[in-house]
Amino acid sequence: MAENWGGFVLAKRGLLERLRADLRRRPKGLIGVGTVTDPYQPLEAKLNLTGQALRLIEAYGFKASIQTKSPLVLRDGETIVRAGFDVGVTVTTLDEGVASLLEPGAPPPKARIKALEKLSRLGVETWLFYGPIIPGVNDDPETVSVVVGAAASAGCSLLLYDLLNLKRWVLEFLAPALEELKPGLAGRLRENLNSRAYRENLSSLIQRACSRFRIECKPAFPAPRGFKAPGERGAGLLPWLEEEKNSNKPFR
Repeated sequence: MAENWGGFVLAKRGLLERLRADLRRRPKGLIGVGTVTDPYQPLEAKLNLTGQALRLIEAYGFKASIQTKSPLVLRDGETIVRAGFDVGVTVTTLDEGVASLLEPGAPPPKARIKALEKLSRLGVETWLFYGPIIPGVNDDPETVSVVVGAAASAGCSLLLYDLLNLKRWVLEFLAPALEELKPGLAGRLRENLNSRAYRENLSSLIQRACSRFRIECKPAFPAPRGFKAPGERGAGLLPWLEEEKNSNKPFR
């Protein structure tokens, strides 16, 4: 199944019943929506499982932090505003050509920025997830400045950034697109990804851009052992996870 990742989607038909049961017995807290798989895939337009789940979360008095690549999140804007949920949108690059190679089938990045703008105007707390950052693809000063500037102009309160994680199958999936962008790049990825100097320079570049645009930014996930990014506070967790860590509530 891993080899076909991205080529199929399995709808969780029993989601609402299981969610309702969990909400009844769990202590009130913050729920991450879309932490593994995008909650607004095309099939969601028909099934509306995420929309119904958000209304259940609201009804039981929980909060939600939503992460997606899809403007379809706007469909649930009324629920999001009323319940006080926050929304983050993932952007790898605003270059439509590069995005189409790296994220085939995903909504155009500019449409995602427009969704952030609309949600921000509605009073929703919004944030941008810049990643995965791929050495030699979307880590140059111009790309960094464009992405950070877009987050600021969209009214985001925070930018999270994340370097590519070469988990199993990732490089195999990316290799054809990377070779089309820059021949030989796939074979050089690990060198930079394993370099402490590269990580420090990249973090400094992003932090400087965030300072210029006056937007808070931080690493999305814990850095490798011994590495601490400039301006990093604590472990660099996603907002909803960090909130859970710093509260007295148990992790879920």
